[in-house]
Amino acid sequence: MNWLFEPFHHEFMQRALLGCALIGFTNGYLSAFIVLRRLALMADALSHSLLPGLAVGILLFGFSPVSIFVGGLVAAMLVALGSEIISRSSRIKEETALAVLYTLAFSAGIVLLSFAHVQVELEHYLFGNILGLSNSDLWITYSISLTILPALVALQRPLLVMLFEPSVARSQGVNVVALNYLLVTFLVLAMISSLQAVGVILALGLLVAPAATIYLFSDSCPALFWGGGIVGATGSCAGLLISYWLNIPAGACIVLLLGLTFFAAYICSPRYGVFRHLFMRRHLHEESLLRWRGQAGQAPGPAAGPTEGK
Repeated sequence: MNWLFEPFHHEFMQRALLGCALIGFTNGYLSAFIVLRRLALMADALSHSLLPGLAVGILLFGFSPVSIFVGGLVAAMLVALGSEIISRSSRIKEETALAVLYTLAFSAGIVLLSFAHVQVELEHYLFGNILGLSNSDLWITYSISLTILPALVALQRPLLVMLFEPSVARSQGVNVVALNYLLVTFLVLAMISSLQAVGVILALGLLVAPAATIYLFSDSCPALFWGGGIVGATGSCAGLLISYWLNIPAGACIVLLLGLTFFAAYICSPRYGVFRHLFMRRHLHEESLLRWRGQAGQAPGPAAGPTEGK
């Protein structure tokens, strides 16, 4: 049984587990808004848009967590604002503009990283390297979590009104445009914090799968928020431990475990699972058939009585 507790004896694994818990819970809590607002495409686009910002930050200021943070934040916000400007000033829809800009940004990031003066492993940014989490990375993750979570809890009511009824939110004095920008900013910050764990390519899984899993079990918004956070933190830590025991990439294992959890909920959920729908459909069909047979076996209609009396 020594292999079971061996990861907890290493300092780098302790640091990685703490980072996974913070990143997983923050992304899981935020994923409720991503699912309800249907921002999965934007989340995917912005995660890929981080790469050119990282490259520019490394080229200008060297390899450091601060340059990565600032570069990724600026690049993702530029892509988000650029897609909105293009959609408002032309006949191009925002989703189309976003797809063009994020593929352009991702390609530019790969090219720019080839000119970096420091040794940069591209795979670390594409797929993550949670085992290489430093103390400064951990402090940035902690600061982002401490910024996002209290703000989302405090603004939960106006955010929900904005998500479901924007016109009602405007009539109540809620600044819908500002809240939309704030939500996108939180989305970018969460992706920057998860960059070290799962990379720019797999970040979408950590931002969507937790709330999507809870959404198959409950219609309650608090359950979606807090349940998504718990699923995200638990899945991230469990994926990290499994990757250590099986000697496989940690980022891919985390997202794979969250994906398998989602499919298990999709099949076995007692409320919205596939098995329940199949059973209920069969049950209702049999019930209708028995009711029809019962009606068919009743006495003849009212017109038969008077005819026989005559």
